[in-house]
Amino acid sequence: MKEEALEEPATVPEKAGRVGKTLGVALCIWSDSMLAALDNGVKGGKWYSLSDKAFSVRTLEAAFKKVKANGGAAGVDRVTIARFETNLAAELDRLSKTLMDGTYRPQAIKRVMIPKPGSHEKRPLGIPTVRDRVVQTALRAALEPIFEHGFCDGSFGFRPGRSCHQALRRVWLSLKSGKAFVVDADLRKFFDTIPHDLIMRGLKEKVSDGKLLALVGLFLKQGVMEAEDAWEYELSEGTPQGSVISPLLANIALHGMDRMAEGKGLDLVRYADDFVVLCSSREEAESALEDIEGWVEKAGLKLHPDKTRIVDYGSGESFEFLGYEFKGGKADPRSKSVNNLRNKIRDLTPQCGGKLSDIIAELNSVLKGWYRYFRHGYGWKFERMDGFVRRRLRSILARRKRMGRFNLVRHHTAWPNAYFERMGLFSMQRAHVERRTL
Repeated sequence: MKEEALEEPATVPEKAGRVGKTLGVALCIWSDSMLAALDNGVKGGKWYSLSDKAFSVRTLEAAFKKVKANGGAAGVDRVTIARFETNLAAELDRLSKTLMDGTYRPQAIKRVMIPKPGSHEKRPLGIPTVRDRVVQTALRAALEPIFEHGFCDGSFGFRPGRSCHQALRRVWLSLKSGKAFVVDADLRKFFDTIPHDLIMRGLKEKVSDGKLLALVGLFLKQGVMEAEDAWEYELSEGTPQGSVISPLLANIALHGMDRMAEGKGLDLVRYADDFVVLCSSREEAESALEDIEGWVEKAGLKLHPDKTRIVDYGSGESFEFLGYEFKGGKADPRSKSVNNLRNKIRDLTPQCGGKLSDIIAELNSVLKGWYRYFRHGYGWKFERMDGFVRRRLRSILARRKRMGRFNLVRHHTAWPNAYFERMGLFSMQRAHVERRTL
């Protein structure tokens, strides 16, 4: 990764940036005068009357459009997006009334276990019902502009107009400026263990709308149903990953840490629960770690004892952040990221694979996405990955031709690199070279 290669922060229209990712939904709630009040302040510093707009049929209709665009599976009630839409007007009218009169109750979240990248372990993913996703989208649209307006500059995760690459750029520039001691911290099971009162305290600092606060409380305590055995239990802490509102609540919970770091002049860069602190000396790093430990303990969270450390980057030690490994003046895809891609390629290239053009189409989708994210790395890894992909494809073709065991020269002669180029196979190395020559 080179300094000039990192993308500049994305430019976002001022109004769009303030109303957040749920843009179309938020515009149903946030008028120009309300947005102006975000800049000028509101009486008492708190927002009181948002629920009437957030719970309106108009807002819920816009929220449903957002949910439909995002797609996703049915929840515990087995109601799909298509089925919900068949009687949309009546569903939204009924939903609006129950939200306004306080009788709305979220259904349990369907909990499924999905593979954890780079590990044999699995992590939980919560799937709310379509109805609850609609409500959470409206709720997020009401709350996000309030908190987005005050979030710290070092926070990048799940925020409008901000990205992983911008967080990586800030880390890279801090390292280049001489901040070579890095507090590499890891919050243990963060999303599963966020204390509910930490979230609610953060919300109550800026919101006094009782209906909105009560609704957040309902979502924090909603049941969870294990997909395998239909066993339901209530959450006493944490917020399920996969929930529409979960990223915003996580940022609200950790805003206190961001604010503490900013107040002490610490260069903290955070993306959701993944963060580093960049320091100019070991003494500064040790002090920063003490400050982080103190805040985390007071908040009711825990740092992972084996994954939290101080890294002397200047002497050749390395650290990982957002899929990249920083070491020796370079930033490359970390080994786990590379291995995850290789495993995905293996899955897409079984020896009994189907039509070659179909295999290449699936590969291209994965390869292009991986390259877009890791394009700031150094080219030799792209070249190696291209070679791995071609070997997998040659092995499939050789098996079909019954050419026996893999033979590098014979198979390369039968299907040279140009053959796969003509078939439309995406080459990361070629894309990297073209990008550098533009």
